[in-house]
Amino acid sequence: MYGLTRATTTLLAAGVAGLLIWIATQVNDKSTGGFWAVYGLIAGAGLVMALSQLLGGWTKWGMPRLSASVFLFAFVPVAIAALWVIVAGQPHGNWFRHHILAWSGDIHIRGLVSDLKEYISVLAFGIGLVFGFSFDTTGPRVRRAVPATAGPVERRAADEPVTAERRAEADRARQPVSTDGRADGDTATTTTTRTADRS
Repeated sequence: MYGLTRATTTLLAAGVAGLLIWIATQVNDKSTGGFWAVYGLIAGAGLVMALSQLLGGWTKWGMPRLSASVFLFAFVPVAIAALWVIVAGQPHGNWFRHHILAWSGDIHIRGLVSDLKEYISVLAFGIGLVFGFSFDTTGPRVRRAVPATAGPVERRAADEPVTAERRAEADRARQPVSTDGRADGDTATTTTTRTADRS
């Protein structure tokens, strides 16, 4: 059942991602606004694919939450590197594009940035995908059994019936018994026994 649920969710997400990519093809990317709209839609397609695994139960079900460590140490570096190339690939010059190209020349990566500009759509998809991987689920809430290392109060409550039975046995063992096997406090029995002995 789990595999079927995950397969269905993945298929639906692939359909939605394909639709977003198709919509991106209908947008004119020759202007700066259109350029960012196209690659924003492609990044959205990557996000949908990542979230499909989360919603399909891949990570324990439960409420989604943002994993700070994945966000900071995985998504942020990926976003910086990919956006660097995307900004450099804008169709018209502006302050951001000019500075990114200048800084790329200063650190001797301008040739790399120019090569990667051919694959901006892949980088945009990757940004959305890695951002989706920054989410995880807490898992379903389950009632836990009382552990063996529970405190003295829990252990005492759990052992109470057994302890009561042991106490009753100990009390019976401590009670004095006469030579004929009856309780010492039973005077009628004791008297009868002594009278019989005299005769």
